[in-house]
Amino acid sequence: MKIAVCIKQVVTREWQVRIDESKTWVRDRDASWELNEPDAYALEEALRLKEKHCGEVIAVSAGPVRVTQVIREALARGADRAIHVEGEYLAQADAFGAAGALAAALADEKVDLVLTGLQSDDQGFAQVGVILAEKLGMAHATIIMEVHVDGPQLRVKRELEGGWFQWIAMPLPAVLTIQSGINQLRYATLKGIMAAKKKEVRVVAAPASAAARQRIVSIYMPEKSKQTKLMAGSPAEAAKALVTALRDEARAIQ
Repeated sequence: MKIAVCIKQVVTREWQVRIDESKTWVRDRDASWELNEPDAYALEEALRLKEKHCGEVIAVSAGPVRVTQVIREALARGADRAIHVEGEYLAQADAFGAAGALAAALADEKVDLVLTGLQSDDQGFAQVGVILAEKLGMAHATIIMEVHVDGPQLRVKRELEGGWFQWIAMPLPAVLTIQSGINQLRYATLKGIMAAKKKEVRVVAAPASAAARQRIVSIYMPEKSKQTKLMAGSPAEAAKALVTALRDEARAIQ
């Protein structure tokens, strides 16, 4: 079974975010980086499927030279080889641009299954996996909590709203977006780190930068503010007004 896992490099959650001069992205020159956590669950699920059904796991990442960091981490955790779609513009690419770059790299691989994290920790649009499936012409399902492979078929468990779940049967090849928490993550061992240095990382040029379907107009730090509001009237009227404000304005209660 041949499985590709799409991984992304994002700034660490502990890093103090600084906005760049254009006010449209963060200052990444002095940022610290890590593997996108939802993608780590997708990688782990791919490794478990490989251990159960045999085959190969390919880590695929699109971005500038610095994404080699997370590629090596994926190889150290157990991926067999990697593809780096290298392009500076991919650092801020929208979902269409990222999916297009990943699809071009995977077009000739003839993979059975493509796994992505549900969403990225930075932009969080949860669209790359869905668009990638369309570009590759594969069936797809999202928010996956369990994956079972039975020959040329998949049986997957999707998480729905309100604590409900849905089981779906679908054919291979397919693209799945994996929900965080589907499994328990493994970490790279010293043996895995040493072995990763000898594993293949194929670098391919990113497609020519296509016109973005969406763009970030501006970003800003959340502004702290406070406001005092007096509830007039009798105690009963003030209490009723307070409950209404907490429910409809502050949304602190339902």
